[in-house]
Amino acid sequence: MFMGKGNTVAKTAPAVSSNVSVLSMDNVVNFVDYVVKSLVDNPNEVKIELHKGEREQTININCKKEDIGKIIGKQGKTIMAIRTLVSGAASRVNKQVNVEVLDQIAN
Repeated sequence: MFMGKGNTVAKTAPAVSSNVSVLSMDNVVNFVDYVVKSLVDNPNEVKIELHKGEREQTININCKKEDIGKIIGKQGKTIMAIRTLVSGAASRVNKQVNVEVLDQIAN
């Protein structure tokens, strides 16, 4: 962390046992939930669902129609970044995960 005028503070990482998996699919879903809710105007209307298939899992993002553009971003760059991060995290637990943005919350 930069403190200015050459002063820096080093952060130490918490100790993690090598036999404990810190990352789980719940953590990945919570990550997507946090990021998406940070992007939209109506975070209370966002619903994140994990659907498990035989070979792959899908994280569905349901939100208000006017918030879809904020999740997708210009030329799809925001959703591509989310998908890249999710894919990388999921590969650490040997999973294949897709992230889909649905049109609107089904009533």
